Amino acid sequence: MRYKAVIFDLDGVICHTDKYHYMAWKQVADELGIYFDEAVNNRLRGVSRMESFEIILERYDGVMSGEDKIQYTTKKNEIYKELLKNMSPADLSDEVKETLDVLRGKGLKLAIGSSSKNAKFILGQLGLGDYFDAVSDGNNITHSKPDPEVFIKAAGFLGESAGDCLVVEDAKAGLEAAAAGGMECAAIGDAVSCGLATWNLEVFSDLKRVV
Repeated sequence: MRYKAVIFDLDGVICHTDKYHYMAWKQVADELGIYFDEAVNNRLRGVSRMESFEIILERYDGVMSGEDKIQYTTKKNEIYKELLKNMSPADLSDEVKETLDVLRGKGLKLAIGSSSKNAKFILGQLGLGDYFDAVSDGNNITHSKPDPEVFIKAAGFLGESAGDCLVVEDAKAGLEAAAAGGMECAAIGDAVSCGLATWNLEVFSDLKRVV
């Protein structure tokens, strides 16, 4: 096999929570009188919560204190977590689950590398609570992608070297993080157009031929 482990981003790769992020940020932006639409939301993909809020605040007229920023980002997350309760194993596609099972059957270690602090909750909602060998997420990192920390820690949790890990990502920042961490990467979705990946996937199940 080409790799010993595969590290997956969560949002946009294993599942899609974009609509819930959008709804939660929209509620906060509306309260502050800030214009917010899908185009702005797309800039937030793969970015930490506080960095996302800074992007939203580009259209804010006033000056916001650090304390208020924490208050509003916390509020956003509470709204988001409530919305996530709507997720269920039905939100995990058959293609993704079958592909993961095939990779595991080949003896590959599987991990999550996500900036989200809600990764474990989302995995539980999808019925994947104990499925992955390791989860590196927003709770154990200090730097968001494109910093490679989340992937380096995932490899460490798995006991594998960076060169033996493949990262699967749907965002440019994630591909940059993988490269910075010395890992090959597979792009899916919008990330394919970046031209930064070792492999470009048309569909998730293409992973079976890559590894």
